[in-house]
Amino acid sequence: MTSQATTKLNGLDRTQMFETINALQNDASLAKFEFRNSNKWVDGGTNESTIQGFYGAGQEDESRTVPFVFKNGEPPVLLGNNEGANPVEFLLHALAGCVTTTTVLHATARGIEIEEISTEIDGKIDLQGLLGLDDAVPAGYESINIKMKIKANCSDEELDELLEYTGPRSPVCNTIQRAVAVNLERV
Repeated sequence: MTSQATTKLNGLDRTQMFETINALQNDASLAKFEFRNSNKWVDGGTNESTIQGFYGAGQEDESRTVPFVFKNGEPPVLLGNNEGANPVEFLLHALAGCVTTTTVLHATARGIEIEEISTEIDGKIDLQGLLGLDDAVPAGYESINIKMKIKANCSDEELDELLEYTGPRSPVCNTIQRAVAVNLERV
């Protein structure tokens, strides 16, 4: 992250990116963020999460005038009516989105132009843990596999190095890796 340019790359303003990095290097307190979510049960396995405000860059953010509302549901086999994706599916969505965004961010900082990224992600879970049928079985994912297809203006070695660098720096991936094995590979 040493070279600076005044152009946009991958939809990101590199000048603003490096100005932000410099500001954080000069005042580490600006890097402290607090994201929030409020959730309300609706019925059965249905509940809704509302996300709007957060604290970051030394102040309460007021840029979101309308909240984001996400409905959690369950498929019929898990006693729901497909009201929405279930929470463990949302976790996969969050993980894929965070790894993708982090990859684009660090590619941009390195001057790598991304032409295309697509991600396939799956998580293996055994419901015996959730249902308390076997205390030896974890209630959450036993493993998560991410397969990213990346097309960019660099070598395969540079892409492999980029993924190796970005995986642990993705906030969601890092959070999960501290508790769940996550395998990240480029295909």
